[in-house]
Amino acid sequence: MRLDKFLADSALGSRSEIKNVIKKGGVTVNSAVIKDSAFKVTENDSVTYMGQPVFYTPFIYLMMNKPSGVISATEDKTKKTVLSLIDKKYAHYDLFPVGRLDIDTVGLLLISNDGEMAHKALSPKSHVEKTYYVETEKEITEEDRTAFTEGVYIAGGTKTLPAELNILSSKSANLTICEGKFHQVKLMFESRGNKVTYLKRIRFGNLTLDESLKEGEYRPLKPDESVF
Repeated sequence: MRLDKFLADSALGSRSEIKNVIKKGGVTVNSAVIKDSAFKVTENDSVTYMGQPVFYTPFIYLMMNKPSGVISATEDKTKKTVLSLIDKKYAHYDLFPVGRLDIDTVGLLLISNDGEMAHKALSPKSHVEKTYYVETEKEITEEDRTAFTEGVYIAGGTKTLPAELNILSSKSANLTICEGKFHQVKLMFESRGNKVTYLKRIRFGNLTLDESLKEGEYRPLKPDESVF
């Protein structure tokens, strides 16, 4: 592939920024300085960018602490999207949110360009667990916990799969579900005559929200982090 694409795919900057660095002699391939952006390289070549070794990364995985007021979409004509929060150096990756959180829901959102991973993570057959921290208008009871364990009927007459409710205080809990129906957490509490006032996803599969991330911030996943 072209040298500039190789470097852009490693999230080192925008295509124009990278071309400028190449032109100034800031890139080597197999120890030779290359000033041609169209120079052909492979994943097996030894490449450095401004003195640092480069490891080709065709897939990007970003953990975001989604803020309220932003929608989980790639683009929208009227509302701000999660992708608008991502640095321009990732622009050529065709990133997308893996699943969605409601506009007023905050917390863990995975953003990637790995379609196969996303399909597996979102497939109903995978039963990937998601845990949400919930605050409610009314008291959360042991009867709610029992009902969620057995499954409840939500709007449209659909019965949810068994879910685990861990009550933290009179009006807060962690709820773990293994499906992702539209507005599911809110509808589950509505079925019990209660209303969700605050909702934050704290876990998605094997991923746990990095609490050091402020709302709107994100970071690449570490090598030992993944949904599965």
